[in-house]
Amino acid sequence: QVQLVESGGGLVQAGGSLRLSCAASGRSFSTYGMGWFRQAPGKEQEFVAAISWNGLTTYFTDSVKGRFTISRDNTKNTVYLQMNSLKPEDTAVYYCAASSSGWGNEAVEYDYWGQGTQVTVSS
Repeated sequence: QVQLVESGGGLVQAGGSLRLSCAASGRSFSTYGMGWFRQAPGKEQEFVAAISWNGLTTYFTDSVKGRFTISRDNTKNTVYLQMNSLKPEDTAVYYCAASSSGWGNEAVEYDYWGQGTQVTVSS
């Protein structure tokens, strides 16, 4: 069992930056692929970024490439999403998730989910 708690969301102006953190408790965090997803009001949940268990492989949706980075610190059981050059369309609730089977872009691949943190980007 893995419990995930996101933090770092907030209100930021367009062009600004935020860093989201996802702290994991439970066993074997370093064996899980980790992902970030988001859901905007009235829209379906979408994949944002993922990172392999060892941090060597990362994967981003096209709309955030070059602006977002994902990283992890397995000594702190934490995964991060650094978001730069934020746009109003990045406004959403951001969720981190843990997968025992990889680090893909499909929500069904993920076994555990956090409660989410709100990111609001004003124009």
